[in-house]
Amino acid sequence: MIGIIGLHRGLLTVRSLSRLLLPKLLLLCLVTAFGVQAEELWGRVVRVSDGDSITVIDAGRKEFRVRLAGIDAPERGQPYNRVARTSLSHLLAGAIVVVQVDKVDRFGRLVGRVQVGGMDASLEQLRAGMAWFYRRYEDDLPPALRSAYAAAEGEARASRSGLWRDAEPVPPWVWRRR
Repeated sequence: MIGIIGLHRGLLTVRSLSRLLLPKLLLLCLVTAFGVQAEELWGRVVRVSDGDSITVIDAGRKEFRVRLAGIDAPERGQPYNRVARTSLSHLLAGAIVVVQVDKVDRFGRLVGRVQVGGMDASLEQLRAGMAWFYRRYEDDLPPALRSAYAAAEGEARASRSGLWRDAEPVPPWVWRRR
């Protein structure tokens, strides 16, 4: 016996409903099982604003403000702000990058993982002691990347690299509340 789901100009049966929805459900299951790729932006870095923010121009000459995912670098007026910006400039200024876009933040910037020559820019900033691992948003990152970022920050801290030379560096999220 075929179940009846509803009535609209005739009978809508479970069988007819399954014919309509089954292909879509299978596609949804496949996409979910294999993960959805983040949107990618390819372009050239035309500006480094600070230790965790850049501007990228794509092939269509459109500019995108990008916030590096997973890190928070010193703010303007904070110790190591200029050093962190210079560090990111040496790594990215003028470079062709791939941004794996995760989301858009409240300031309209793309937030994503920036790759240059196979290197993760956020990871390089952490290794150099130029930023904190931004744990507030760690759930936005894949688990393996979370571990790598935490380890890189820990190593920079242990070796007193960059901002970790200070006895008690103030994280930007604390600095901004002042």
